[in-house]
Amino acid sequence: MDRINKSIDALMETYGKFGMVNHSGEASLPGRESIARIVRGLDELIFPGFRENQGLDHSNLKLITAEKVNHLARELIREVEKSLAYSARVGALSCGQGGCHAAAELIVEGFFDEIPAIRRALSLDMQANFRGDPAAKSEDEVILSYPGFQAITVHRLAHYFWNAQVPLIPRMMSELVHGNTGIDIHPGAKIGESFFIDHGTGVVIGETTVIGNNVKLYQGVTLGALSVKKEEGRRKRHPTIEDDVTIYSHATILGGETVIGRGSVIGGNVWITESVPPNTKVYNQHK
Repeated sequence: MDRINKSIDALMETYGKFGMVNHSGEASLPGRESIARIVRGLDELIFPGFRENQGLDHSNLKLITAEKVNHLARELIREVEKSLAYSARVGALSCGQGGCHAAAELIVEGFFDEIPAIRRALSLDMQANFRGDPAAKSEDEVILSYPGFQAITVHRLAHYFWNAQVPLIPRMMSELVHGNTGIDIHPGAKIGESFFIDHGTGVVIGETTVIGNNVKLYQGVTLGALSVKKEEGRRKRHPTIEDDVTIYSHATILGGETVIGRGSVIGGNVWITESVPPNTKVYNQHK
């Protein structure tokens, strides 16, 4: 046991030297399991009857929905309050006169006000997935099984909290779906209507990316940044993709000033760091 005790002492030394400890005596951080549970609950709320085994009909749908909303609201307020308190502790923001709990309540109330608009946007994404994939047999299949649709669902939820300047939670949400699908969408990215990621594995969409309407991406696409210094992190670093663009697998498009013009088609495996005019086809020509 002497050896074990020495290991404990050495471990405690790293706690003091390197940090990475969420001290229980201070404002705690949002919990990973709590955020995962909230994301699952929101998924059930957005798509009632698709995720749970509980039977639904018109007679009990409102009651079940009200129970879910009230439960999720309480959980979200608690986790958002933790996030705001953390940010206030490190001097990144102030919770204002009403305190972090009051601020969290206002943010969460605004989030549930926004849920109908999020569902509308997701209905357009679902239709784009169904139209865009000849293998899709039904819209229900898209909701149940398409990883790209799962990723955009969580993104549209996380993006609200990003815009509300809630720290930590949006990234936690996006990384949950990243781990499940292999699709990495930063919660800060702005994505228009009728968005479709086909297959999806390895897609990366950076923080300051702007994507228009009716855009389709295939697997392995990177919408990324050219190498910049840390202090330049607040400027636009990722490309703009205009409406009606298709980008095929493993294309890499980099840079905050790079614009892919409306109606363009970007072929697979290309590397782009300059803007492309509207209605242009870009591809690698093999001889």
